[in-house]
Formats: sequence, C-alpha cells, structure tokens
Amino acid sequence: MSLQCGIVGLPNVGKSTLFNCLSSAKAQSANFPFCTIEPNVGVISVPDERLARLADICHPERVIPATVEIVDIAGLVKGASKGEGLGNKFLANIRETDAIIHVLRCFDDPNVVHVDGSVNPVRDKEVIDAELQLKDLETVESRMEKVRKQAKAGGDKQSKVLLDVLEKFQAALVQGLSARTVLLESKEEQDAAHDLFLLTSKPVLYVCNIDEASAVGGNQYVEQVREAVKQEGAEVMVVAAQVESEIAELETYEERQMFLEEIGLSESGVSRLIKAAYKLLNLRTFLTAGSDEVRAWTYRDGMKAPQCAGVIHTDFERGFIRAEVIKYEDYVSLGSEAACREAGRLNVEGKDYVVQDGDIMHFRFNV
Repeated sequence: MSLQCGIVGLPNVGKSTLFNCLSSAKAQSANFPFCTIEPNVGVISVPDERLARLADICHPERVIPATVEIVDIAGLVKGASKGEGLGNKFLANIRETDAIIHVLRCFDDPNVVHVDGSVNPVRDKEVIDAELQLKDLETVESRMEKVRKQAKAGGDKQSKVLLDVLEKFQAALVQGLSARTVLLESKEEQDAAHDLFLLTSKPVLYVCNIDEASAVGGNQYVEQVREAVKQEGAEVMVVAAQVESEIAELETYEERQMFLEEIGLSESGVSRLIKAAYKLLNLRTFLTAGSDEVRAWTYRDGMKAPQCAGVIHTDFERGFIRAEVIKYEDYVSLGSEAACREAGRLNVEGKDYVVQDGDIMHFRFNV
C-alpha cells in the first residue's frame, strides 16, 4: 500500500536534517536555499512495540514491521504559485503525496540563515499556505468555467454536484482558508472533491523544529504555532531535528535510550513522528503471528476483512471464506493461539467485519 507523506517547508527550516533522521537514504543537508532539488524518498519502518512482544512468544524466523514512505521536497518560497524559486517543481511533487508534514523553524541560530531574515514560524506557515491556496484557486476557477457550461447545457447531475463543490472551495480559498476546512455533506461531493487533487485538501501535521534546550517543554515559537493552527484541527509536534541526528548516529539501542533520558525524553521525536505520519495517512495495522514470521500489515482505517486479506494476497480476497481474529491483548495475556482458541478468545468473522488496529488475523480462503 504505497502512500506518501511529503515533508515541506521554507528553505533552511530543517527538512532534510529531519529526513536524514527518518530514513537510511541520506538527503544532502546544507546551509543555503534549494539544497534539495529532486525529492528524496525514504521507506521508513513504523515503530510498533507489539511486534517485539509477539516475537518473544512465537520465536519467529523473521519479524517484519509496517512501513511508510516519506518524501523530502524542495523548499518553497513566496511566489512559488507563479513559478518563483523551484515553485513549479515543488507544487508538482507535493501534488503526488497523500499527506503533508509541514516543518516550521522554531529555533534561533545566527549561524543558520533564514530565507526571510528572521525567525517567525507563523509567518512561514502563512507563506506556504498562501502559495498552495493560490495554486488551488487557479485550479478551481479554471475548472469552474468548463463545468458551469456542462451543468447548464446538459442538466448533467454530476456536473452540478461538481460545480457546487467548486463554488464551496472558491469561497474558502478567496478568504485565505484551505480546502480541507470545507465541509462536504454527501459522498457525491466528497468523490467530486477527491478527483480535483487540491493541494490544500491534504491532511497536514505541523512539526516545530526546536533546539535541544526546548526539546522537552517547547518554547514561545511553538506556542505561537499552536495558537495559529487551533482552528484547523491539525496536530502539532515538537522535534529537535539536530538532536535527533545525534541520536541516530549512536550505535546501540541502549546508548540512544540513555541519551534520551539525559535530555528528559522517553521516546525519540523521530519515532513519534513516524507513528504520527502513519496515522495522518489514515493507516492502521493488523498482525499475523507464527513460528515462521511475525508481521505488521498496513491497511486503510475502515477496511473490512476481505480487503485486508487482499493486502496479503489477491487470492485471499478473491476466495475469502472467513477470518479468525484474536485481539492482541488476549494473545499476549494467554500466550498462544491455541490457548486463545481454548479460552474462547478466537472469534470467527465474516465479510462484513471491520478490522481493528492490532487484530491478529488468520484468513481462510478457497480459489
């Protein structure tokens, strides 16, 4: 299931440093604008403590975590919607992603230049928002001319629905609001909106890049960001990218944990960010467990048992008969599939079962 989160932000806010911490793919990082030109793509393992617990029980030959794709995209500057800087390339790359990780600089450092001369994360956020909104407004108004003619000429119901959606988006965008703030009431409207692929309709996670001194409690810049985005319903995370890069260079898990404890953290910012990116993409995990393999499988929230069976193999979905489901907590507390079966904690589910995060699944099929 190839879904991508794009890391965006102004130049020199720490995007590539953060990407390097996330991925074994090393993006170039330097103190000048447009250091990143081509997008870097990293396939990142999603931290999941449940896999280790199941491995302790099953002693499998291999353990395979879920993954998520993270894309480091070129820094955007004011005027990008008109092609300034690397604007056209930036907008094309971000359109291909499914969600946005928006990195904001929330630290002072005279040795790291700011493209606008001073540190102001709210202003930086508004610069990128405005450029994306302008591009979306251009897209919406271009489509409206054609769709309005179709809706009037042929009485086409789909065209009328699309026109209503376009008018809602236009009203929001001219007010400086993003497309994701627009309430779409019906599935028909939601489907029409999806086909527009608007930049500001993508879900967003704001990441405040801070210094080590602010790693635990944050700072005034972080509070300014929280205040600025509270109407969006978006999550705000705090990560010290430079500190994370130092943690990533440590060789052992024990060394990394000691480093985290010394600065007052229980979990690395990178680990929290990967989990948040996975959730932002509306992804969840079901599990399989046995002596050969313990594995995390990725599915979209709300998928039913046959669709999840198809994640493993298309034949599983095509010939789906039933799913045998054990809740993770039951498996861990009772210690095996056999014990869960004997205790009546293994449930047999049909094609309408909506899979839950952490379900341990075994599919029966026939083709």
